[in-house]
Amino acid sequence: MTIDLRSDTVTLPSPEMREAMAAAEVGDDVYGEDPSVNRLEQLAADVTGMEAALFVSSGTMGNLASLLAHCERGRDVVLGDESHIYHYENGSASALGGLVLHPVRTNADGTIPLEALEAAIHLPAHNYHFYHYAPPGVICLENTHNRCGGTVLPAEYFADVAALAGRHGLPVHLDGARLFNAAVAAGRPVTDWTRHVSSVQLCLSKGLAAPVGSMICGTAAFVDKARRMRKMLGGGMRQAGVIAAPGILALTEMVGRLAEDHANARILADGVAQLPGITLDPPRVDTNIVVFRLPGVAAAEAFASALEREGVLVSNFGSGRLRVVTHYGITETNCRRAVQVMQDVWQAATRH
Repeated sequence: MTIDLRSDTVTLPSPEMREAMAAAEVGDDVYGEDPSVNRLEQLAADVTGMEAALFVSSGTMGNLASLLAHCERGRDVVLGDESHIYHYENGSASALGGLVLHPVRTNADGTIPLEALEAAIHLPAHNYHFYHYAPPGVICLENTHNRCGGTVLPAEYFADVAALAGRHGLPVHLDGARLFNAAVAAGRPVTDWTRHVSSVQLCLSKGLAAPVGSMICGTAAFVDKARRMRKMLGGGMRQAGVIAAPGILALTEMVGRLAEDHANARILADGVAQLPGITLDPPRVDTNIVVFRLPGVAAAEAFASALEREGVLVSNFGSGRLRVVTHYGITETNCRRAVQVMQDVWQAATRH
């Protein structure tokens, strides 16, 4: 049996989701006539405390459509240098939207220093030098933070960023692909974060187990603009109720179970921490992501390959780091088995 810990994107839909797909009411969503999509969008808006929501095919499309709705061409997108938008979305905001990605130093906990955000915002001034810079367009945050090990950014930090953005008249977009993981880990509603942002993108896949789809939430005016951007990107869907139906179950039935993933991740983290020469990086494990560092790139690649031969799949996170992610379908037993395999493989490797 293969234990796939590469990502929570490999999660399979629940049996109830498959049944819901088969029974879904459908219509043409571009005309606004798909009842399942309409229910999903209203549910997402209610959950996030936003005026409206839009169903899109992926988190990358959700982030891109949001940035295009917030900004005109040539504007700065101020974001962390470890953010998913900066590393993993193919530079789409620049390539397709003419936006300038302006990376700012990310702290180990996923926050961006407020003073660094302030310094990155170039405002009009009565001097020539201002015209060397792209004007600011939007600030982007991420929660949980993928490359920082699934850390939870505090809601209080979001309030501080919102205050900074408000002083400069800028919107704040939240890449909340795993925001429900943050909410469950912190024991707080998602509205504790979404109340401080102008828009949010939420993945229905990953830990929530839907086979496809993300939501963009914000004001009604913003969502109207994002809907137009979705169409421009080729994301207008027709009888999309067949994929919206499992999204409804994702939001109503699958959020609470994320706590299981967090508990299982701690089993993996505790097991990895016992291996000599391997360190958790970061050492703090908040949610379902565990990142660990080996003594060099070659050692990490060799360890990942050896684990794969034994049926445990992990992802290479670069710079000598590997990542494991728990999700629906991965059990406590699977995690304890994976730890045993890691220990056996590492002991064999370090004997030579």
